[in-house]
Amino acid sequence: MNNFKLNEKISFSGIDIQQKKLGVKINTSIAKVIETNKFIMGPEVSSLEEKLSCYLNTNFSISCANGTDALSLALIALDFRRGDNVIVPSFTFISTAESALILGINPIFVDINSDNYSINYNQLKSVYSESKRKGIKIKGIINVDLFGMPSNYEVLQNFCKNNKLKLITDAAQALGAKYKKEFISNFTDITTTSFFPSKPLGCYGDGGCLFTNSKSIASKLKSLRIHGKGINKYDNISVGMNSRLDTIQATILLEKLRTFSKELKRRKEVAKLYLENITDMVIKPFVDKDSDPIWSQFTIRTKKRDKLKAFLEENKIPTMIYYPIPLHKQKAYKKFRILTNSLENSEDACNQVISIPIHGYISNLEVDKIISYINKFFKNK
Repeated sequence: MNNFKLNEKISFSGIDIQQKKLGVKINTSIAKVIETNKFIMGPEVSSLEEKLSCYLNTNFSISCANGTDALSLALIALDFRRGDNVIVPSFTFISTAESALILGINPIFVDINSDNYSINYNQLKSVYSESKRKGIKIKGIINVDLFGMPSNYEVLQNFCKNNKLKLITDAAQALGAKYKKEFISNFTDITTTSFFPSKPLGCYGDGGCLFTNSKSIASKLKSLRIHGKGINKYDNISVGMNSRLDTIQATILLEKLRTFSKELKRRKEVAKLYLENITDMVIKPFVDKDSDPIWSQFTIRTKKRDKLKAFLEENKIPTMIYYPIPLHKQKAYKKFRILTNSLENSEDACNQVISIPIHGYISNLEVDKIISYINKFFKNK
């Protein structure tokens, strides 16, 4: 093993390093907003939305207060109603299902693929068939591109089209990911994202955004995020939410967007090193030829996950577990429908996944250390 001279703990997300590099510019931008006193829906908000649409080659970007609200707004805009049913993967962050439940919409859990964590298509078909047999009407799917890995949108689009289902993608971890060289936001009715600080494009608090190519949906979303407003905020044409991205967060994101492509490029370089050099004694992410992930996390799997985690932490290599409990086993969610005999892949993932550092500022020396210690752990077992 190399004789590493890294004495400090490696940064897991790179937020601290990014802050040092971009802090002066961001603070200057924040100061300008404070001088204008336009803290809510200032010009920086619309500027951010325009730049995001341009970046993603998507017609409309509608910002909001956070990623969970973005999903709820998407459901409302697509005319989901209390008592409706929506398919949701069980292996994801709680917001994916929570956003439906707070509107009285019922989640129906399905399993994931074990290699890329996307919805398992075979089980999706069987669950949908079972729902029809039992007279349970499903209105749509909330797909999740977990860890920045794009789903097979050709399959998902065809399935939704053939069964007249709405398709929402929770891209809280996948902003900028592509499928067949197209941004994922161009394959759905609505794609949502989060600007939570640890995301590849994160602000200094909460923030979110929705993307669509439909003018009518975009118009509805712009109304819904501000109390269902019409001509102005005192003219309410529908029941909406108070979910606006504040101007200070928008100006922070504008500054970070300038370096976003460069940071994603570095993430991809690091992912390549991990894929090529980490031992095959762990299960590494599978990337098919049509997918271009952004690597918001680099997640490996092993039955020795807890011991590996302890070993890496002892050697100042931080790790995270996303996620330790599948949604269908969460205490608050056990009562909701499962129309399948097995969610085995979701349960196995929760017992085996471990995410290692990856971000736009990690050095090759740090990457080498991480690879070396993972390989050392398995060599000694």
